[in-house]
Amino acid sequence: MIAIVDYGMGNVGSVLNMFRKVGASAVISRDPRVIADAQALVLPGVGAFDHGMRRLQETGLVPLLERRVLQDGTPILGICLGLQLLTRASEEGGRSGLGWLQARTVRFRFTAPEHVGLKIPHMGWNDVRCRATSAGWPSLAGQPRFYFVHSYHLECDHEEDIVATAHYGYEIPAVVARGSVSGTQFHPEKSHKFGMALLRDFADRQ
Repeated sequence: MIAIVDYGMGNVGSVLNMFRKVGASAVISRDPRVIADAQALVLPGVGAFDHGMRRLQETGLVPLLERRVLQDGTPILGICLGLQLLTRASEEGGRSGLGWLQARTVRFRFTAPEHVGLKIPHMGWNDVRCRATSAGWPSLAGQPRFYFVHSYHLECDHEEDIVATAHYGYEIPAVVARGSVSGTQFHPEKSHKFGMALLRDFADRQ
């Protein structure tokens, strides 16, 4: 069973519906007993970094989530803001992130002449390009398209953690993974058949 962590941020209903469409067993919960028994976790998110971290901390679930992910090796998928919360910190705010990914979250920096006219946030459909480290993500084969809405993106300490990229002014991480910790900068729950395939990838690995 996959537990979608409910901390008041993110399209939890849409994520649940997408998992159900691919035949995966999933629930939305903030019940510690459910989180403790889950085979996998999803941390969704929409909104600002500091607000997201505060809401997550207010649930009291962070120590349990940390044990499940870092000690038990339970797979977790962060989505958009949920991915950013897995990093050490964000330029968007002053709170520390969870630090489960060796990365930080930074604002788009458009300084080159070719960046003129690019708007922030990066919003809409974009191609995602796979890297050689994409084992376990068959949905990323070819050139799938996913739906993005974000003003910040990850800067990873280790290039090998970047599974796939998207181009918006420059190459940005679109899918990141290290061990049992992974995440997408885009919204699979808004990405139709491509998002369904990616969530099926995640569910099939459990």
